[in-house]
Amino acid sequence: MIDADRLKKNWSLVAAHGSQVPLYFYSTLFLTHPETRDLFPMNMAAQRDKLVTALGAVVSNVDTIDAVVPTLQALGRDHRKFGALRGHYPAVGDALLATLEHFSGPHWTPAIAADWTAAYELVAATMADAADAAAHYTPSWWDAEVVAHDRRDLETAVITIDPGTRLDYLAGQSVSLCTSLRPRAWRQYSPANAPRTDGTIELHVRAVDGGEVSTALVSLLRPGDTLRVGPATGSALTLRPGSGRIAMIAGGTGIAPMKALVEQLAAAPRPTSLYWGARSPAGLYCLDQMRALAARYDWLELVPCVDEDLFGSGVRVGAPADLAAAHGRCAGADVYLCGPAGMVEASRKHLAGAGVPAEAIHFEPSGA
Repeated sequence: MIDADRLKKNWSLVAAHGSQVPLYFYSTLFLTHPETRDLFPMNMAAQRDKLVTALGAVVSNVDTIDAVVPTLQALGRDHRKFGALRGHYPAVGDALLATLEHFSGPHWTPAIAADWTAAYELVAATMADAADAAAHYTPSWWDAEVVAHDRRDLETAVITIDPGTRLDYLAGQSVSLCTSLRPRAWRQYSPANAPRTDGTIELHVRAVDGGEVSTALVSLLRPGDTLRVGPATGSALTLRPGSGRIAMIAGGTGIAPMKALVEQLAAAPRPTSLYWGARSPAGLYCLDQMRALAARYDWLELVPCVDEDLFGSGVRVGAPADLAAAHGRCAGADVYLCGPAGMVEASRKHLAGAGVPAEAIHFEPSGA
């Protein structure tokens, strides 16, 4: 019997050492199992503590494992794109145990070691079994051709790709991308369209400071280039069933999954308000396209808004969540949030303060 409380306390003790934990983990992993180095990007800066944090959080909460089995299965299927095989899981487990022992110091006991081992084996088996099953019916990745690259401004590009063979996904999900311009570095993007009959996918990419992949996709990618695309993941932003009102709140390229949801809703319309914000009108990079959708669908209300409008463009001034709540659009509605992490968190807090129930607010947790 695994003592989950003991694992949680031990993980809290280890996690208190901060950035030293992933540094020790990766050093141990690459020194003891050098064959695993090729599973990770050459520049590890963006990787940071993602894997270690995820492992610790999931494994130490093994008492709720049934609740996260679908997530673990999705991760197992998704990690095939890295070339991860069942045989790699023990190496990661060995490095994790060595790291936990090192930072636990005198608090490390045979009982804690046995609990961590059993918990990790359960998680690894769930992921590996899902990956093995997926190998029978879906590729590990798709090689997609860039068929269009529309640079909207210095920071933003709308990219259309063709995976060739069908890539199944739901509006609101994300796919991961890898470019040969930045080998083995994968980043998540949400398609800006519901699935099309021709299989093409529209992606909205904004270059961020220090973002190797996003900068390459915006500045260096060209039509005819090839991107490697991983399977679709995530369910937080997928459409909930029902016939009630919907409020969408987006910031920047967070408009992408909202546009996909609007296209899906066209088949079974529901009253929908979409508040899209940016720092200035120039940041509303596909406003004409969104206005055309709103003109086509009488059930869709579009409210573009900005932090400041120095030249009187006519859009609303204010944060999208603040305006949506002030206009009463979130009351009794399913609310979907997407945008920069800070904007999403600020919006969530504002909506909660305005009385919107937590279960009605849907967003991808930061770092997901």
